[in-house]
Amino acid sequence: MPSVVDVLKATALPLLKQFGIDGESFELKVVRRGMPPGGGGEVFFSCPVRKVLKPIQLIDPGKIKRIRGMAYSVRVSPQMANRIVDSARSILNKFIPDIYIYTDHMKGINSGKSPGFGLSLVAETTNGTFLSAELASNPQGQGAAMLPEDLGRNCARLLLEEIYRGGCVDSTNQSLALLLMTLGQQDVSKVLLGPLSPYTIEFLRHLKSFFQIMFKIETKPCGEELKGGDKVLMTCVGIGFSNLSKTLK
Repeated sequence: MPSVVDVLKATALPLLKQFGIDGESFELKVVRRGMPPGGGGEVFFSCPVRKVLKPIQLIDPGKIKRIRGMAYSVRVSPQMANRIVDSARSILNKFIPDIYIYTDHMKGINSGKSPGFGLSLVAETTNGTFLSAELASNPQGQGAAMLPEDLGRNCARLLLEEIYRGGCVDSTNQSLALLLMTLGQQDVSKVLLGPLSPYTIEFLRHLKSFFQIMFKIETKPCGEELKGGDKVLMTCVGIGFSNLSKTLK
C-alpha cells in the first residue's frame, strides 16, 4: 500500500532535512483527499534545489517521547474519524501519555471521488527519529467492510510493531535513506535500521546494479543499548553525485 501523504510529511521530510534538503520553500500539503478506487486527491510539494547531499551518521534512535496522528474521512460521516481516534488511544494510552491525533474531514470538491477513512500514526523519539504506521479502509466494493474501531486498534498495533523493530528510519523510508546515502558526497554515511523489509532488500540490489555500490551490513543484536528487535547498521561511501546545474553560493 502506498504511503499516505500525512506519513510522508511527518517522516520523509525530516529525513530529507538530515541530508541538507531544507528551506522556506520545502513543504508538502494536502489540497484534496482521495481514496481508492476513484482517487481524486491532490497534494502540493515544493522542494529547494541542492548541489550536493550531506553524509549522515544516524546511529542512536533515542526513546519515544510522543505520538501524533491524523484520522481522516471523506464522503462518510465525520464521526468515523472520531471513532478511529478513540479506539487508537485505547491502546496507545497504556504506553505513553503524550498522544494527540488530529481529525480531518474534507467535504465537497476536496473529498475526492470515493468514500473511505484511514489513520496515520507517527512516534517521535528524543533524538528526532520518526517511526510510522498507517491503515485505510478497503476500497468501495473490494473486500470486507472495516469498522473504524477495528481500523484504529489495528493501526495502533502496527505502530507498536514498528517501534519494536526500531532503528533511526522507519520501514517506509528505509529505501529513501539508502538512496540518499548512495548519492551523497564521497564520505562515509551510517544509518541504524530495524529488520530490512523485502522492498528494501530488492532496492539494495537495484542500487548495486545502477551505481555499482555495496553497503557494509552489520547485525546489531538487541541488548542493553538497543531495545526491541535486532537492528542492522548500514554503512557506505557516497558516489559523490553533484547537481551540475546548481552553483554553490
